[in-house]
Amino acid sequence: MPARAFILTSLLLISSFSGIMDKYQEQPHLLDRHLEWMMTLLLDIVRDNGSPPPLVHLAFKFLYIITKVRGYKVFLPLFPHEVRDLQPVLDMLVDQNPKDPETWETRYMLLLWLSMICLIPFDLARFDGSISEEGHTRVPTMDRILTVAKCYLVVSDKARDAAAVLVSKFIVRPDVKQKRMADFLDWTLSMISKSSFQSMEGTVVMNGMLQALAQLFKHAKREDCLPYAATVLECLDNCKLSESNQMVLRKLGMKLVQRLGLTFVKPKVAKWRYQRGCRSLAANLQAQGSVVQSQMTTVAANEADDEEEYDIPGEIENVVEQLLVGLKDKDTIVRWSAAKGIGRITGRLPKELADDVIGSLLDCFSFQETDNAWHGGCLALAELGRRGLLLPSRISDVVPVILRALTYDEKRGACSVGSNVRDAACYVCWAFARAYDPAELIPFINQISSALIIAAVFDRDVNCRRAASAAFQENVGRQGTFPHGIDILTAADYFAVGNRVNCYLTISVYIAGFPQYTQPMIDHLVNMKINHWDSVIRELSTKALHNLTPRASEYMANVVLPRLLPLSVGTDLHTRHGAILACAEITHALCKLAEENNRSITHYFDEKSLEGLKQIHEELSNLLFFFAVCTLIEKLSLSKMPFRGDPVIAEVLMNYYLKEAGLFMVLPLLQESLVTMYVSELQNPEEMVRCGFSRALGALPRFLLKGRLQQILEGLKQVTLIAPENVSFAEARRDALIAIAKVCQTAGVKGEGSQEEYVCKDNVAQIYATLLNAVTDYTTDSRGDVGGWVREAAMRSLMEVTLLLVQNEAELIDVNICKQIMCCVAQQSAEKIDKFRAHAGSVFLTLLHFDHPPIPHIPHREELERVFPRSEKETLNWNAASEAFPRITQLLALPAYQYSVLLGLSVSVGGLTETTLRYSAQSLFDYMKKIQNDSSALEGFCETLLRVFEDNLRNDRVSVPLLTMLDQMLANGCFDIFTVQEKEAELPVVREKRNCLCDLMNVPKPQLVSKVRKSNRLQRGVRETAMTNCSHTSTEYLCAPAVVLHWFGNTSMCTRRNFLTPNYTIQRVAGDWLELFQCCCLKTFQACSMTSYSDKT
Repeated sequence: MPARAFILTSLLLISSFSGIMDKYQEQPHLLDRHLEWMMTLLLDIVRDNGSPPPLVHLAFKFLYIITKVRGYKVFLPLFPHEVRDLQPVLDMLVDQNPKDPETWETRYMLLLWLSMICLIPFDLARFDGSISEEGHTRVPTMDRILTVAKCYLVVSDKARDAAAVLVSKFIVRPDVKQKRMADFLDWTLSMISKSSFQSMEGTVVMNGMLQALAQLFKHAKREDCLPYAATVLECLDNCKLSESNQMVLRKLGMKLVQRLGLTFVKPKVAKWRYQRGCRSLAANLQAQGSVVQSQMTTVAANEADDEEEYDIPGEIENVVEQLLVGLKDKDTIVRWSAAKGIGRITGRLPKELADDVIGSLLDCFSFQETDNAWHGGCLALAELGRRGLLLPSRISDVVPVILRALTYDEKRGACSVGSNVRDAACYVCWAFARAYDPAELIPFINQISSALIIAAVFDRDVNCRRAASAAFQENVGRQGTFPHGIDILTAADYFAVGNRVNCYLTISVYIAGFPQYTQPMIDHLVNMKINHWDSVIRELSTKALHNLTPRASEYMANVVLPRLLPLSVGTDLHTRHGAILACAEITHALCKLAEENNRSITHYFDEKSLEGLKQIHEELSNLLFFFAVCTLIEKLSLSKMPFRGDPVIAEVLMNYYLKEAGLFMVLPLLQESLVTMYVSELQNPEEMVRCGFSRALGALPRFLLKGRLQQILEGLKQVTLIAPENVSFAEARRDALIAIAKVCQTAGVKGEGSQEEYVCKDNVAQIYATLLNAVTDYTTDSRGDVGGWVREAAMRSLMEVTLLLVQNEAELIDVNICKQIMCCVAQQSAEKIDKFRAHAGSVFLTLLHFDHPPIPHIPHREELERVFPRSEKETLNWNAASEAFPRITQLLALPAYQYSVLLGLSVSVGGLTETTLRYSAQSLFDYMKKIQNDSSALEGFCETLLRVFEDNLRNDRVSVPLLTMLDQMLANGCFDIFTVQEKEAELPVVREKRNCLCDLMNVPKPQLVSKVRKSNRLQRGVRETAMTNCSHTSTEYLCAPAVVLHWFGNTSMCTRRNFLTPNYTIQRVAGDWLELFQCCCLKTFQACSMTSYSDKT
């Protein structure tokens, strides 16, 4: 097989195999039963001396993909480790080029394989000969392996990791550690000392050395490593890795420090650690309280005997100090490694020293420390608790810290930090549930359960809510002492807490039904959430307080509301905003409660509270406060508070409008200034400003629209127009279209009225032109088809305006406008995106079946009602392509709709979505079969198809899918009627259309080719045409000749020209069409021999 073909085949195979294996990433253990036979098959290729090197590399690539998914630790023992494999694998490794970027998988897998082979229980000296053939002393196998390992420890690819594994397996061999261990450690320390993490080369070298040392101190025996541990620690201190910006180096340094610490202390399990239950299941089942107490007494009595007296090396203090510093590192992976090191080393220390470590660890939880320190401290506490190293005597010190960590949230700029701290605190609670006997946690149950409930329901981040829910579930299952645990878990499980709004407004109400949690939840919302930096959380919190008020009405009225009133006039922006909204919601809830219970409002509100509510409006200086106060006024009005006629309400509203408009005059001036300001802001360079003022104009009352309607409509129209500087402002265009419909509804309809006050005959055409123009918005950006939002809003506004007119002045809807509306909506009903197609279909059927009164001038109303019966208006599922397209394609038979529906279908049939493509194409083919014997219908369809093509030559969105649609139509024989004619030349009508398009695109007209011409004549014509340079470079112009001429039976020349273009898309399309041309359309032509287009790419 040629090299190029082999490379392409290899890439396809690797891509396919990688796609299959990636499906097992979540559950890689499912591969375990297949690993051995897959490895055997691939290694047979490697062992075969006849296998070419590219095939061997391909086999190793497959092995690496398997290793990547399953992990090398599981895959490693499956490697064959026979004596006969040692020399071939070593020779293969020596022959590799360490700098070849294409074969790094081979080197990686060979190093892993060698790490298994080097475990053979034979002295490596047995594999060495005394004299080689050249007369020189042969290099010992031991030195060859070590040289290979050293070589790959300083490379920058994945082979470095495998070399570290090889070192850890090889150096610990009895014959190697005696001769080479000291030298190897000297070499690694010298390499570290000479390297600097300031340079890329130094970083690569230090990474390899640290990995090798960490692996070596992990797998080697303690007595072998102990003589060198102090030297390695000293070298590591001199490197000052904590100052490096490289996260990997800091993590490896932390890993090595903890393994050095484990080397300094003896590998013994601390007898003083807390143990819940026994190792024996039978003993646990039979144990009663007295038995457990007896066991604990025995352990306490024998503790002194079991604790061996031995000196703790002074280096341990240095190790613990570095680990504690590592808990404050800026990267999570480093903190996590340090936390595990703290847990492992503490388990080998005497009780007194371990308690000192815990005391130092608790110092991380001060508010002078950063969130990194809090997070690292929580991880370390969880590790200590999980290992039983946090004794019950320390729980009283730890629980308050964890409760603070569960609500840790520190504002930084425009956001906050602390979600990782709260998540780690949930992990601590989860670990405590598994570690301690229920009796130990009884004094803290209410605090822990309430804190976990609050985190599971009210935390801003979904991962923290789910972590808290999991910790709560673990405590319910393990401890069995959480109040109402099972009942709460059914409502606040892992999936239920995923929706934040549901948590705040629904789950919280259910949980507050249990008295133990009601007051803590309310206090948390008041103390921590109404002053939250996120306005969404503040608003949700106030709504939650509204819903929780019936659960604790007296507490709300007597404690919470008096506490909120001073905050509502405070200086902090967030606190004041949340307090105003909270006062509004709680007041409304209390008044509803009083009305339900037939009580007076004064039952819940005293004079001080009522006066405080009225004074909230004073000194409003921020627009956010105005909105909050308007909400307060709304809630007070709904609550029927005794403020009727109070001047304070009118004062607030007038102050708001006057300050916003900058006026101190009468209402007409207010109207003029307000409308002018709003309209001027529609051209603001910020998209969100345009959105806000568009919606504001749509919400204006009628008295503000009077005399300014034309100005407002013109301003909104300008927002809907696309200009180079605002192409991406799709949301602004959407909101402007929505506002146009609302303004029309507010202003009302009067046919003979003034265009400054009503929707009338003078402005209705302008309104429809704006809306119809927006239906053609197909803008796309990094977010996708953002023009779809505009089209959706335009169709909704078209429907609302049309229904408004037909109910008031139906004569304002003329024939042409109605036809345009129905055709535009029909086109959208035939397009490819399910959501927009469903919306268009709903609008189409609403307009068709509206009866109060019916919409006039709908083209082909009777035929449409047969296709879309009134009985199926609600049941037809436009989202399902299988239901929508068989109906919509029937509109191709209606002349008024044929162009629009065919335009929409071309995008669907030529699209990429499999379901849409299948059903839309099949529906189109079914229609084409029905008209095969109707020459006039077929000619009309071709005329329309050509018109669609002509109108969209420069529109890639339509022209490219249209080519694909024609491809499928030709392949399905939709135009076979043109090729079965027993004539020597083309049909005159076909020739005419083809020549018309050639003139349009400024390309030469193809010469007629007789069906009986010889192949060489055709080939010569193809070669001559191929040498002609095409003057057009755009996709549309290059593709179109191939399509049209291919359609009409003379594609060869134009397709050949497209092969020579530098545009891969055109080459691909031309090649596909030529293949179809040869197979399907030129049944009467002799196929010409042409070079594959892929060779020209």
